[in-house]
Amino acid sequence: MDIESAEKQNITLAIPKDLLQKAKRIAVDRHQSVSGLLTAMIVDLVSSEESYVQARDRQLALLATGLDLGTQGRVSWTRDELHER
Repeated sequence: MDIESAEKQNITLAIPKDLLQKAKRIAVDRHQSVSGLLTAMIVDLVSSEESYVQARDRQLALLATGLDLGTQGRVSWTRDELHER
């Protein structure tokens, strides 16, 4: 996502003053504005969530179709054979 060219919308946040002061110090250390810092963190959060959803959906689709274990759906052994000591 190119956040520089994306259409933007302002939001209002209500956060504790001491937390805002700490965020401002972090932003200054990173040569960013608080808005830029928060935007970058939200972009990372959304990207991470989208990646998780895609991975989950891929795995669920794989579970739904099943895996080829090379047996063509036939069991060639008995329970007793598997548990033979």
